[in-house]
Amino acid sequence: MFNKLLRHQFLFEELVKRDFKKKYKRTVLGMAWSILSPLLMLLVMRLVFTQFFGRGMEHYTTYLFCGNLVFSYFSESTGQGMTSLMGNAGIFTKVNVPKYLFLFSKNVQTLINFGLTLCVFFVFCVLDGITFTWKFICLLYPICCLVLFNVGVGLILSAMFVFFRDIQYLWSVFTQLLMYMSAIFYTIDSYSYTVQCLFLLNPLYLFIRYFRKIVIEATIPTIWFHLLMLADVIIVFGIGCWMYKKYNTRFLYYV
Repeated sequence: MFNKLLRHQFLFEELVKRDFKKKYKRTVLGMAWSILSPLLMLLVMRLVFTQFFGRGMEHYTTYLFCGNLVFSYFSESTGQGMTSLMGNAGIFTKVNVPKYLFLFSKNVQTLINFGLTLCVFFVFCVLDGITFTWKFICLLYPICCLVLFNVGVGLILSAMFVFFRDIQYLWSVFTQLLMYMSAIFYTIDSYSYTVQCLFLLNPLYLFIRYFRKIVIEATIPTIWFHLLMLADVIIVFGIGCWMYKKYNTRFLYYV
């Protein structure tokens, strides 16, 4: 896979540049929207949910930002990844190139947006009185896992979208449901132990919870938490790679 990426490095770089230009075409603020968009969403969520869920909660803005940061990256990455194959059918039907290049280029673009928003997040942490410790380095683990997880989900969705166009509508509904199930704007402390354990079945909640553990609570999650997150990534990424390998030639007949 990496050898093929190196052989098609020029095409990959051009795809990333094209995606950036296409996304911010005819916008006045351009790339600034990659930062403004999550900030505006954070502002709306804070105004709406502070009175209902944030009363008496310390660092509630940072708590919200952690959830919104992870979910926005996941939603954007998987949403764009889903249409990456169909959107580039005119290229791979004429030229023999690895089809996952198109998905990877989308993920690089969304990863850059995530990195910019992450910088703003750290600024908010300072304003919110968060104490920075060496444990912040541990955030590299959930970030790397989240990148691979998004790629894996993107591989699955983009493959399914070639055969079933309805998947885009189902995914839209599912991500909306996932947002409410990921405890972005509320805590799960009031739930029973059994219900709290059920939240761990949601991979997105694991990423959000990891961020909050490090940033707000200044504690490192247990080894079992790390292994559970890694297992989710391996399973999803493995399924995505398998689907691309199995249906690689069939994609040409359905685009």
